[in-house]
Amino acid sequence: MTRAADPHLAQPVDGAAQPDDPELAVRAAELVRDAVLGDLARRVVAECGADVGLVGVPEPLPGSRPGSEGMVLRHWAGTRADLLHDVPVPAGLGLGGRALAERAPTWVPDYRAATTISHHYDAAVAAEDLYAMLTVPLMDGGTVHGVVYASLRAVVPFGDVRISAVGTLAKAAARALAGAAAWSRERPRRAAPAPPLTPREHEVLRWAATGRTNPEIAARLGLTCNTVTGYLKSAMHKLGVRNRTELALAARESGLVS
Repeated sequence: MTRAADPHLAQPVDGAAQPDDPELAVRAAELVRDAVLGDLARRVVAECGADVGLVGVPEPLPGSRPGSEGMVLRHWAGTRADLLHDVPVPAGLGLGGRALAERAPTWVPDYRAATTISHHYDAAVAAEDLYAMLTVPLMDGGTVHGVVYASLRAVVPFGDVRISAVGTLAKAAARALAGAAAWSRERPRRAAPAPPLTPREHEVLRWAATGRTNPEIAARLGLTCNTVTGYLKSAMHKLGVRNRTELALAARESGLVS
């Protein structure tokens, strides 16, 4: 069962107040990036029928040649082990490296038997019992913001519906990331005063801004998931935002989260 991406995720934060400190603006953009990409990995599993969702983030790789492309798998959902966590992937290697190099979606019904990709990551893929795999680059114009993986623990062909669903999420995430990057480059404006939050709202917001899920926050603070949801909704209303991504950004620029 699949659903289209939240349309709010695809929209940059328009008219948001800018912090006076340019360094803070860059850090806020990084926070938004981590929140968007972490959410993307989870939604690939929750909404697109994948068993495992991964997101590779473009980064310089140790020992790589200057100017060479690569990424590191920084976000994941549905994994059983940690062999695919923080894995460096040079452009061209494996299915994700191929998507990064070709700037196009790629997929195989059986990763381990595929003849069109390198097999540098077979041990990690086998440890997760993965077979079918789809990778989609997060493209905005000519900029690649990452690569999202949708993997299944079965040998099956990828149909148009699932490919389209993952592609829609990828486009929405890329637009949100492009908006955050543009926001951090704009001329700073003085931040608006932060509205008062209750101590508990502030505590829940602080954990949400680090990318924790509602169940994780509930377990950490000894609350129910419904209570955490209620606090977050109240904080969103007070800050005038529509979703968790905007909430994290508003919390940063208002000084509610350091």
